[in-house]
Amino acid sequence: MSKLLLVEDDESLINELKDVFAQAGHTVDTANDGPAGLELLKSFTYDVVILDVNIPEINGIEVCSQFRAEGGTAPVLMLTGLSSETDKEKGLDSGADDYLTKPFSSRELLARIRALMRRSPQAPVEQLRFKDILVETRTKRVTRANEEIKLWAKEYDVLVFLLKNANHIFDADALLNRVWPMESETSPEAIRQCVKRLREKIDREGEPSVISTVKGFGYTIKTI
Repeated sequence: MSKLLLVEDDESLINELKDVFAQAGHTVDTANDGPAGLELLKSFTYDVVILDVNIPEINGIEVCSQFRAEGGTAPVLMLTGLSSETDKEKGLDSGADDYLTKPFSSRELLARIRALMRRSPQAPVEQLRFKDILVETRTKRVTRANEEIKLWAKEYDVLVFLLKNANHIFDADALLNRVWPMESETSPEAIRQCVKRLREKIDREGEPSVISTVKGFGYTIKTI
C-alpha cells in the first residue's frame, strides 16, 4: 500500500479521486490549499504527491518549489487545466516530475503514479532504528537488543508510523485516521489500548517508555 498526498481545491474531484485511490490500494491525505499542503509535506512522508497548480493562497508551482528547496524528494505529479508549453515548463522547472492536464482519466492518473513510484529516487526503507530497537520492514521483524519482539499487525503499524514520523505528536484520533484509514469502526479507545499493549512489549522496566505521552496532545517517539 502506498501513501499519497493530493493537494486540490475541487471537492468533487477530491471525492472522486479518493475512491479511485482506495480501490487501487492506496491511502491518501488531502489538502485544499497551498499552506495546508506544505504543512502535511513537513509532517509526513509520501510515496507520491499529486499537486494541482491552481490552488488557493500558495499555488502549486510555489508549493513544489518550497518542497524541493526544503529537501523534499517524493515524486510530484502536477495537475492543471492549463495546457500551454510555458505552463508545463514552469511546473517542471519548479521540481515536478510529471505533468497531467485536466480532464484526465483515472486509468491514466494511476498509470502515471505507478511510473513515478518505479523511478522514484527514494529507496524503500528496509530498516528503522531507535536506540537498540530495530524494525526490519521487509520481514516485519522487530527486535530490541537483538531479542525478537512479537507484535500484532496494528501494534507493528503504530510503531512504524511513529518511527517514520518521529518527533511529531499524534493523538488517538490522528493515529486512527493515519493507521486505520479504511476501518471506520475502530475507535480512539482501541488506539489507546493498542499503544498500551505496544508499550508493554517494547518498554523496559525502570526506563522511560519508547513512546512518550505529551499530556493533552498525544503520542510521539522523541529522537531529538
